[in-house]
Amino acid sequence: MKGIKRFNMKGKLAPRYIGPFKVLERKGEVAYQLELLESLSGIHDVFHVSQLKKCLRVPEEQIPLEELNVKEDLTYKEYPVKILEIPERVTRSKVIRMCKVQWNRYSEEEATWEREEDLKAEYPQLFEATSSKSQG
Repeated sequence: MKGIKRFNMKGKLAPRYIGPFKVLERKGEVAYQLELLESLSGIHDVFHVSQLKKCLRVPEEQIPLEELNVKEDLTYKEYPVKILEIPERVTRSKVIRMCKVQWNRYSEEEATWEREEDLKAEYPQLFEATSSKSQG
């Protein structure tokens, strides 16, 4: 199940792009030095061009970087925003309810499938919100 993430982790919910950051200078043929926030001081500030993405958005439309609470050990907490679907998977001996979950800072296309019992154990408030919607 998803939870604490590290910048160097690979996987569906590994951070892809954060920013934008100002380019300070070009380092060699394919590397750039960026001006990072103080909270990201534990991260090396020179990146290969393949790790960068051109900023095409207006700065006012972007999520404030202060919302990305990176700890000193370069971890951050992810939490589910909403449940998109709850189908049942039937095996020979039991029925397993799965939830398609949208996580913070990720779109609905990047939602993951999690077991309902695991989600209820860690995020019970998520089910209180969905049950109140279905009753009202």
